[in-house]
Amino acid sequence: SYTPEADVCRVSLECSQNEPEPSVAAAVAPALLQFPSVLELLYWRDVRASGLVLGCSLFLLLSLLSCSIISVLSYSALALLSLTLSFRTYRGVLQAVQKSDEGHPFKRYLDQDVALSKDVVQRHSDVVLSQINGALKELRRLFLVEDLIDSLKFAVFLWVLTYVGAWFNGLTLLILGLIGAFSGPIVYETHQTQIDQFIFTLKSRVKDVKGQ
Repeated sequence: SYTPEADVCRVSLECSQNEPEPSVAAAVAPALLQFPSVLELLYWRDVRASGLVLGCSLFLLLSLLSCSIISVLSYSALALLSLTLSFRTYRGVLQAVQKSDEGHPFKRYLDQDVALSKDVVQRHSDVVLSQINGALKELRRLFLVEDLIDSLKFAVFLWVLTYVGAWFNGLTLLILGLIGAFSGPIVYETHQTQIDQFIFTLKSRVKDVKGQ
């Protein structure tokens, strides 16, 4: 049976055996293994679920381009509430006409436990906390110039970001990132050998340029 963990581990193992440099999948595998449900969505294992998440997220971000976040959230919640109210009323009228006793149409969902367990919250909070602490330590190291070369690279990166910010706003970057997140993994999975070879060649040329 398929599991995201087995898939990522298989890709990482194959790439480590066949390529002199780590592949893209091997580099991101540790992060992806922490969120197998997200991996399922990004790799389109369930086309309906992935399409629904991508469509709703894209619609939300596109709406934020023209409306405030309060308006977008309010209209989205109002639309959802209108659907549930309409369906509840329709089923109530239908049961009254047919004189049936099927009960509440959303009873199955009302009976489900939606509370977050302490284990789930603790596990995800530990992951988020470790990422935040790692980012803070790295920023402290870069801003306080622990390593001159790394700080200069970071300065160049920030300088490039000033031009990126002049060309795109934050929402546009989020939209492009969302599309890339849902298209990149499946494209890489389909053309893994060619992409790994291209990245390895590119790294070799960059090393040659640095050496010169």
